[in-house]
Order: sequence, then structure tokens, then C-alpha cells
Amino acid sequence: MSDASDFEVNRDHARELLAEDDLTALHLGVIRDDDTVDTVVARGDSESDESLQALSLLAAHIRAVATEAGVEYDAVAADAAAIAGQLDDLSVEAMEQTNAEDE
Repeated sequence: MSDASDFEVNRDHARELLAEDDLTALHLGVIRDDDTVDTVVARGDSESDESLQALSLLAAHIRAVATEAGVEYDAVAADAAAIAGQLDDLSVEAMEQTNAEDE
């Protein structure tokens, strides 16, 4: 499969996952051709441990990036932590407020 068709297959799979009714949390990041980044964070009103859900999602993303880059997970995690310290406020509340303003 080409990179373009791999991307399309993975994007379609993501759409299928987002269409399911049993989601309790999601973190979504999208990068466009002009390098703009859009992020969405949402959590349902479930009784489950929200912080564990967020951490599990982060760990899955770190693992995917490390695997794709062919490097160790801890190197990606350290780099991500360093970059996160340089970003503007990306709190869940700030993202929810930004998303509400966009609607």
C-alpha cells in the first residue's frame, strides 16, 4: 500500500471509531497542509477515571510515534515533555473554550 492509501485507510478507521456511541473520551489532533494544528478534547459524563483515560491516550500516541520513528518510547516521551513545556496553555478547559468559541 502507498503512504497515501495507508493514510486514507487510517483516516477512515478513525472516522469509524468517532462514529461509535460508546466513546467516553477522545483526544484528536489534526495537522493541515499549511502546518496549522487543530486539537479537540472531549470527555463524557462517565464515572470512569478521567485522568487515567487521558494518560492512556497519551501513552498510546507516544508509542505510535516511537514505533513510526524507530526510536525508544522514553526518548519520544522526553521530547514530548520538553516541547509541551514550550507550548501555550493547552489545558482541557482552554481547549474546550476555544472549541466553544469556534462554534
